Amino acid sequence: MIHISPSLLAADTAHLATAVCAAEAGGADSLHVDVMDGRYVANYAFSPKTLTDLRRVTKLPLHAHLEVSNPDDVLSLFATAEMIIVQEDTTPDLAATIATVRRLGCQVGVAVNRSRSVEALAPVLPQVDLLLVMAVEPGFGGQPFDASVLDKVRWLHARRCACGLRFAIGVDGGVNLTTIAQCVVAGADFFAVGSAAFVGDITASVKALREAAMAAIASEG
Repeated sequence: MIHISPSLLAADTAHLATAVCAAEAGGADSLHVDVMDGRYVANYAFSPKTLTDLRRVTKLPLHAHLEVSNPDDVLSLFATAEMIIVQEDTTPDLAATIATVRRLGCQVGVAVNRSRSVEALAPVLPQVDLLLVMAVEPGFGGQPFDASVLDKVRWLHARRCACGLRFAIGVDGGVNLTTIAQCVVAGADFFAVGSAAFVGDITASVKALREAAMAAIASEG
């Protein structure tokens, strides 16, 4: 019911293998690997080699989040990931990009920034595995959660129920022990978590995030 995907952007890259193993021990469901090209966002992060290296230390599914200006040109480089997530505003033909990711044998995620319309994505919802709502501006970790995106989550949840769809509703950015509960209540079930996962005892932090999410579900039941 709840998917926790620790975001490696917040991990200490000098000890990345140790952090990944600790997150896996805490019950992480996948690993969120941000890929940044310095153009779509003013930062650089990770590469196809990162995915190859991670395979040696974890069996967790790898999700490549392409925060790049030309995702269609590099999709095949990240085909070793279980899921490829593209920003909806970076490709001229989102449906075609989704189809290409499928042909590569990967699950498909689409991310939408907080300033963009989620309703405009209604036509592609039947084709995606994940619709990821960005609760911060993409590019840098540690930003505060923007609660206004909860309206996007509520709309997606209503749409999923009304149309009998099966995509996961995700939130990325500013997710912590407090905001994860707010997101669950709004209808989210997938969380890319950075700073709140890779802090202190990583294993305990990941466990605590799931417990907070499950407690929110129980309170609603």
